[in-house]
Amino acid sequence: MAKRITLLFAGLTAALLSVSFTDADKRSRVIIHTSMGDIKVVLYDETPGHRDNFLRIAANKTLDSTLFHRVIKNFMIQGGDPDSKTAKPGQGLGNGTLGYTLPAEIHPALFHKRGALAAARLGDDINPNKESSACQFYLVQGQVFTDSTLDIIIKSRIDQPLKQKIFAAYINDPKNKSTKDAFIRAQQRARYLNNPDSLNMLSAQIDPIINTQFEKTPHRVITAEQRKVYTTLGGTPHLDGGYTVFGEVESGLDIIEKISLLPTDGGNRPNQDVRMWVEIVK
Repeated sequence: MAKRITLLFAGLTAALLSVSFTDADKRSRVIIHTSMGDIKVVLYDETPGHRDNFLRIAANKTLDSTLFHRVIKNFMIQGGDPDSKTAKPGQGLGNGTLGYTLPAEIHPALFHKRGALAAARLGDDINPNKESSACQFYLVQGQVFTDSTLDIIIKSRIDQPLKQKIFAAYINDPKNKSTKDAFIRAQQRARYLNNPDSLNMLSAQIDPIINTQFEKTPHRVITAEQRKVYTTLGGTPHLDGGYTVFGEVESGLDIIEKISLLPTDGGNRPNQDVRMWVEIVK
């Protein structure tokens, strides 16, 4: 999702599908009408910038006639590119903008469960503040995880990248030049002499330092409640903490499912155009 703003089950209770809805719930809602059915979405008050922007572009018809231009089964469906309104068959999409971005509103309690509405954005390399596209968004389909596969995702896709950043900062600190030089020599011995002993010994010395710094650094922790959702309802946990989640589907998960099953081209654009028209629910 970074490169090109790149990036249900019967019997589940409503508690898994919503964030404490009550009879007094006055939050804003929209209906995303598509050529394959309707998707009703509630917008979170906890993300007012994204909520108000989405309502504004819905009211002025910015999203009307745009396509769901990027569809990946068991992951998500993405749309809202203004260039898609007049796109020819096979035309690459995903780079359209409205000329402005939105400050990130990332909250740990708002996560990528199935049916989550989130903002697409450019990647960290050119967008370190994780600012959101003003128009492109995605709806999560995801998949259901076992506890063991969820643990693997947490370690490999959430914890490990942060530890790599901490390691890079540590090894490139001028105060640690001698350690860096020793590490480079150890890597060379492991690579060219097939002797990893020095590298293993040095890593054993550095790892506790990295792990200590990791524990002191704010990082994504999946709560017991979120684990329950990911192992029953499903979602895309590796996106947590990286993108702003600003709403969720109240009805129409089956429509997301249908769209996700469409055949696509090499750029994940459906061969069959799926257009949208967004209506604000009064």
